[in-house]
Amino acid sequence: MSLMKQLMSSSKKARQLWKAYRLMPSLLAVSIVAVSLSPLASQSSEPQPLKSIGISVADLGNPYFVQLVESATTKANELAGEPVKMLIRSDAYDWQRQIGQINDFIEQKVDLIVLTAADEYKVAAVVAKAQRAGIKVIAVDVNAQGADATITTDNVQAGAIACEKLAEKTDYKGNFVIINGVLVSSVIERVAGCKSALNKYPNITLLSDRMNGTGSVEGGMEAMTYLMEEYDHIDAIFTINDPTAFGALRAAQQAGRSEFLMASVDGAPFAKDIIKQKDNLWIATAVQRPVPMAEKAIEIGMDLLKGKEVAQRFILIPSVLVEKP
Repeated sequence: MSLMKQLMSSSKKARQLWKAYRLMPSLLAVSIVAVSLSPLASQSSEPQPLKSIGISVADLGNPYFVQLVESATTKANELAGEPVKMLIRSDAYDWQRQIGQINDFIEQKVDLIVLTAADEYKVAAVVAKAQRAGIKVIAVDVNAQGADATITTDNVQAGAIACEKLAEKTDYKGNFVIINGVLVSSVIERVAGCKSALNKYPNITLLSDRMNGTGSVEGGMEAMTYLMEEYDHIDAIFTINDPTAFGALRAAQQAGRSEFLMASVDGAPFAKDIIKQKDNLWIATAVQRPVPMAEKAIEIGMDLLKGKEVAQRFILIPSVLVEKP
């Protein structure tokens, strides 16, 4: 090919390229408009309806947690205007088991997770994983690191009012024991509240606060059996929840020990019934309020899913003492 023909060919290609280049802004604008008007784009900006919720609580044998789950279900159906699929799990205070449950919730693409953390810090990574998947996470009863919101009983206050009542009934003196539990935030705070009440009275001696009753009837029985073998005389016992107290009461009855008074936290119906009975060692329980706790968790979760601003993301619900008439 001659030099002249090469130049003419190059010039023709250059004109074609220049014409295409000049059309690019127009084509780009058309493509942007097309994308912005596509059904997929319009749907992504819409808040997604609440279709399913994953709930992981400590113990579905505890009436308190049963009521919490039932209240959350009722509130979710009410706000959604239709039945919401509920995935209910019990972690039995096992943080590894709970992590597995939350991973399952993520795989099933729930919209919202409500949990009582088996370990406030060890669940943090899986909570963050759920959030990256677009799932809102609400902690109830127990703190969970990184949760979108937290609603708990004022556990310090609950422990304090229960132990203040024990101090009052023993004339602010005597040998006290605390049957502790799994080291989650709610339990730690109840024990701290109890100690803050007892520390005001120099004639009260705290014999033990380290026995782990595991938050269960069986654990309460085991802990109480050990304490009765260790101490000849006990004036008062504080337990971190009602099932533990019931176990301790059964162990004391079997051993024929009745020299002490007992108070707890939860306010379970069975506990209130026992407290009302005459000639009973169990004198009081600081009532938790699972219904408003669960309802508030679902309300906040729904607002977050809708993209609303939530002014208060850490809510404490005060406890009320129920005592023997």
